[in-house]
Amino acid sequence: MTPCRLCGSAAMASVVDLGATPPCESFLAADQLERPEPAYPLHLQVCTDCWLAQIPPLISPEETFTQYAYFSSYSTSWVEHARTFVAEAVERLGLDSKGEGAFVVEVASNDGYLLRHLVDRGIRCLGVEPSVNVGAAARDAGVPTLTAFLDPTTGATVRAEHGPADLVVANNVYAHIPDVVGFTKGLRALVADDGWVSIEVQHLLTLIEQNQYDTIYHEHFQYYTVASAARALESGGLSLVDVELLPTHGGSIRLWARPTEVAGEQTQQVAEVLDREKAAGLQELSGYTEFAARVAKVRRDLLRFLIEAAERGERVVGYGAPGKGNTLLNHCGIRPDLLAYTVDRNPYKHGRFTPGTRIPILPPEQIAIDRPDYVLVLPWNLRTELVEQLSFVNEWGGRLVFPIPELSIVEVAS
Repeated sequence: MTPCRLCGSAAMASVVDLGATPPCESFLAADQLERPEPAYPLHLQVCTDCWLAQIPPLISPEETFTQYAYFSSYSTSWVEHARTFVAEAVERLGLDSKGEGAFVVEVASNDGYLLRHLVDRGIRCLGVEPSVNVGAAARDAGVPTLTAFLDPTTGATVRAEHGPADLVVANNVYAHIPDVVGFTKGLRALVADDGWVSIEVQHLLTLIEQNQYDTIYHEHFQYYTVASAARALESGGLSLVDVELLPTHGGSIRLWARPTEVAGEQTQQVAEVLDREKAAGLQELSGYTEFAARVAKVRRDLLRFLIEAAERGERVVGYGAPGKGNTLLNHCGIRPDLLAYTVDRNPYKHGRFTPGTRIPILPPEQIAIDRPDYVLVLPWNLRTELVEQLSFVNEWGGRLVFPIPELSIVEVAS
């Protein structure tokens, strides 16, 4: 096995092996369907020395993120989540009182979904976004954005040109970088010596407890507990101060860190979450040993439902084409004979096909035209939002299907 990328240990243990899949965001154009498609092993392991869960870095970030299919602003709930965070962070850190002197940097700022709220408040900000197409959309929306990957050199360059940041935000990116130490040093280069870093990342505790194995894909190089995240932060000169538990992505953590020299004591919330992780066995192998069996059950249950629906002559289509959905579809071996198509709000994906499984991606309006018996919801983490959005399927007696944490068939009220 590949040594641990955080501590260098060779003491790696298998958690779950999902076989080989294509990169989850490599959606296919019609003219690519007759070409070979590369697939890479997807094997989650955990270091039994520092307890960082990780997959081997078989695909570079440059291959995935230079052109990217995900635009954050297409999720209404995610934009609202960002707006709420900005309001709370501005108050928490007193950024309004600094006037034009305040400065916020977001790393992996996507299409400006978060920083636009700072622009509206008149607070100086900068996005650092590696994807050329997504960064261009942010600039078109009036959000200052640098096209670059973060490393210590980029961090130092931004600091020299723009000054140190009072707040550095890194939402849903800390799992996406194989060089976790170099990236963390880049965060430290960006932040002021008395500033703050806020990181949101999926919590390994809920991933395992809720069978969220579809969030394992090649873009996600590591999977954090609060304990392993604290160790990762220390590698770059930052110390964990506080943590918040969030419902996003099925269960996330928001880590508040500062330069080690000024960090001070950790909050009681940090101690409480660390205790929960320890009680769940995530600092010993016992917390990981049953996960693979529960993943296998999710697969069997979903396939059984789809096969029985097909035998009854019922039609099942998908809603959403998220990266996590492609892990699920490939692991289960689902093809268009079981899932006729899926739909997505992102026009970039329309007319394309899911990687590996080659399921057509259509505009959302197709569901109302075809009136299928079932809609399989692939972005299950947006359940509350999508149950409301898809309430119209009740008009013809259609039902929603959620595959995770366990198979759930839902009748929605119109």
